[in-house]
Amino acid sequence: MENYEYDFGMIGLGVMGRNLLLNMADHGFKAIGFDMDASKGALLESSATPGTIVKGVSTLKDMIEGLKKPRKLMMLVPAGKPVDDVIGELVPLLEKGDTIIDGGNSHYTDTLRRLDYLKNSGLHFMGCGISGGEHGARNGPSIMPGGDPEAYALVEPVLVAVSAKVKGSPCVAHMGKKAAGHYVKMVHNGIEYAIMQLISEVYELLHNGLGLDNDELHKIFRNWNEGELQSFLIEITRDIFLQKDELSSNRLVDMILDKAGAKGTGKWTSQDAMDLGMPIGVIDTAVSLRSLSAYKEERTQAAALYKSAPHPDIEIPSEVFIQQLSDALYFATIVSYAQGLALLHKASLELQMEIPMTEVVRIWRGGCIIRSFLLETFYQAYTANPGLQNLLLNPEIAQLLQKKAQHMRAVIMHATLRGYPVAGLMSALSYFDAYRTERLPTNLIQAQRDCFGAHTYQRTDRPGTFHTEWQTE
Repeated sequence: MENYEYDFGMIGLGVMGRNLLLNMADHGFKAIGFDMDASKGALLESSATPGTIVKGVSTLKDMIEGLKKPRKLMMLVPAGKPVDDVIGELVPLLEKGDTIIDGGNSHYTDTLRRLDYLKNSGLHFMGCGISGGEHGARNGPSIMPGGDPEAYALVEPVLVAVSAKVKGSPCVAHMGKKAAGHYVKMVHNGIEYAIMQLISEVYELLHNGLGLDNDELHKIFRNWNEGELQSFLIEITRDIFLQKDELSSNRLVDMILDKAGAKGTGKWTSQDAMDLGMPIGVIDTAVSLRSLSAYKEERTQAAALYKSAPHPDIEIPSEVFIQQLSDALYFATIVSYAQGLALLHKASLELQMEIPMTEVVRIWRGGCIIRSFLLETFYQAYTANPGLQNLLLNPEIAQLLQKKAQHMRAVIMHATLRGYPVAGLMSALSYFDAYRTERLPTNLIQAQRDCFGAHTYQRTDRPGTFHTEWQTE
């Protein structure tokens, strides 16, 4: 091995690990990576920018011995047992003051457990969310480190250097105590699920409802990405419609089976929100619809049974409906962010993580999968009120939603009358309507609970808890 003291080490040289390490090297850091597959180490070295210092090794010991003290290294390995296995191998090789970062999509509860396991080891341990995919890792991701502030101070120069920049501001910040980094990334992914579901519903209405082809869809999404809907997900959707299939004469999107995959982070978001009593219906719906998509054979049988296809065309002028869809997507996207950020606010308090909400939306403005023009508006909202419980309570955002609400209702009306499934859009509107309703019909639910189970209720006219012996026939 060359006689260098390397600044940063990476465990796992898949696409993300390799690209992030190459990014570090491009910013002047001496980078060393470990993977048991020697070919990945060789690919790392051959992919490096000329003049940068990058080394791939196939033993942990070689990597550890090559690192400058106190050592700084990151794991980018599959979540779960592989992370525990790597930590078990690292502990005997490291020394007091060294820092281990888990940069994968670990569940925050696993991060809490690992923090407890390492608390007396003298080692620093951080959970760190990274968003941006392989392109972001290479050119500038959004980075969400949390936990040990002393460790963050050690690795901050590297993370700041490689992160995306928006108006000169690095898209990285300390996300709070304990497992805050992985919690923030989990919610980020939940919002990602929601927005992708919403885009797919709008695509269905454009493609089948209006009968638009891929070239026409490309033009619409291109226009949307140049306006208030500008975002990474709209941008890549625009480009997807032009991708040709190498195995046929069709566009690739038309040849892809309608069964969505999932790695679990959306489900984790829904589960934790349930535990905290936080309503995040658009995210929940997105998770459920991905699960429903997996039942392809049953859906095919049901389609034949109910003779549900093809759907009738939506018979209103195309330009009118396209504008309604644009406004509906904008409306529902705001609600999706609002639900996820409200969950972060609640979790920060309940789990004592001290998540800086203003910093969360600031670093999401660039590099990450859910970056969008809207995040600048959210950043201004949290800058004005860092303790904001829900974005829907911000007057400027309330005005944005009110301007779009009528078109949101029109889209849902046209879609449901013709049998198009738009559960994400419907969930967003239902949440909006319920959240802005001072008195919900939940008083009847409380009466029912007390009637059948003596669960008690509260009154509108006086404090206290009450139970009634209900008269029934």
